[in-house]
Amino acid sequence: MSEPINQGLRVGLRRFVRARLILPILRAKHPPDYTARGVFYGVLIGLTPTVGVQMAIVLGVWLAVRWLNRSWDFNLVAAVAWTWITNALTLPPIYYAFFATGQVMLGRWDDLAGYDGFKSQLEWALQPHATWMDSLWAYTASLFESFGAPMFLGCIPWAVLGGWLAYRWSHGFIERFHRLRRARRAHRMERLRARAAARQLDQDQAAAADEAPKVGSGMG
Repeated sequence: MSEPINQGLRVGLRRFVRARLILPILRAKHPPDYTARGVFYGVLIGLTPTVGVQMAIVLGVWLAVRWLNRSWDFNLVAAVAWTWITNALTLPPIYYAFFATGQVMLGRWDDLAGYDGFKSQLEWALQPHATWMDSLWAYTASLFESFGAPMFLGCIPWAVLGGWLAYRWSHGFIERFHRLRRARRAHRMERLRARAAARQLDQDQAAAADEAPKVGSGMG
């Protein structure tokens, strides 16, 4: 029973990654660096305890960047898509990593809560409230009250390192995809030219065969 469930989860996860993360960067018409910067900002913001407002933060950063320096501009669609690295499945382990890292950074080696207890507290902190503004305030206050500064401090190395790695990976991935697409296009054009040349040769040979009897009869 558990094997079909696990297989279904794996299939669902692959579809989610492809639809939400991979396709937006492959469909982008911009240069690799522009799209990779979008992935960088998406992961950078996605790896912070700001679930629920991450897309709004990305939009704010995008507007600020375009106003301050257009050379820092990035692919907004890719950035929004990659904030989804924190979702219903990944949120508890990622936030626990933030909390544990923050505790270690503060020297609190003996105060590392167990994962199950942390997950229960996190689910309570993220429970829905009446309105969007009430939910936002209650969410932020609950996280800070439950886990304090360690979570917000511990996310910093994860966000910076994750953003940098995401930029390097996505830049190379997009470049390889474009090279492969250009190679396939060139191969397809070469095949079309070869077929056209073969058809032209057949037509020339047929025309020559038709001319041969006429030349023979004229000489006779």
